[in-house]
Amino acid sequence: MKHLLKMLDLSKEEIIDILNLADQLKYELKHSIPHPHLKGRSLGMIFQKASTRTRVSFETGMYQLGGHALFLSASDLQIGRGEPVQDTARVLSRYLDGIMIRTYKQEEVENLAEYGSIPVINGLTDFSHPCQVLADLMTIREFKGQFDDLKMCFIGDGNNMANSLIVGCLKAGMTVSAACPEGYRPDPEVLEFAKDYDCFELTDSPVKAAENADVLITDVWASMGQEGEAEKRKLAFKGYQINDEIMAAAKSDAMVQHCLPAHREEEITEKVFEAHANEIFEEAENRLHAQKAVMVKLMA
Repeated sequence: MKHLLKMLDLSKEEIIDILNLADQLKYELKHSIPHPHLKGRSLGMIFQKASTRTRVSFETGMYQLGGHALFLSASDLQIGRGEPVQDTARVLSRYLDGIMIRTYKQEEVENLAEYGSIPVINGLTDFSHPCQVLADLMTIREFKGQFDDLKMCFIGDGNNMANSLIVGCLKAGMTVSAACPEGYRPDPEVLEFAKDYDCFELTDSPVKAAENADVLITDVWASMGQEGEAEKRKLAFKGYQINDEIMAAAKSDAMVQHCLPAHREEEITEKVFEAHANEIFEEAENRLHAQKAVMVKLMA
């Protein structure tokens, strides 16, 4: 594994290796066992999109691993003012030991990896959110013990989260169902990948998708950059909500995940969110541990 660009690039074995290391690093942190695997290493963090969890978790993670994280906003870089990404990649490769980028186009991440000579980590693009899904898988395994015989149901927009969850959960060995309205389906590349799995279902019925699910996951109806579509999306996603009806269709011990921030009473009700807050905030914490594992795998 040279980079983390999208879940499609990872094998099942690589996913499990990352999760096992994440579990170990979480244990060491909780028991105050030092783990300076990246002492003297520097990570450049490029943010074309704002973030709370991504910045704090990567910066804290590098500190805990003995390294240094450098925050680079779009206004700090020439990349936003005409310097080709391939030149930025080659310059930063002379200074840093790794790059994390949170941006819009997947192509930017792929180009950084192609032209640079250091590991690149996708902190989020419009196509993929691999760090979040590794944290989700880590949390699912913590609460459920394994992936075999589990069903994950995603309800909502076929966005970067849906794309990455479908791929990650199928590769991990889970059954996957997704409920997305017409016009808001997952990326064709992801659906092409999923065609090889007879344990994948795409429907426009949230209740059907949730039947006997062990894990229910949703995301906001309008992601960052789509604020202008918010009212249109509210109409399109009416009924695509994790609520009591959906929970009743799922297994009685079903867990709920949300990558946050959550819009209560839109994609999830306040009642369901609070009933499963422990799982959701464990998932948020696990961003730290999963990303530390990725950085160690790529940069140590």
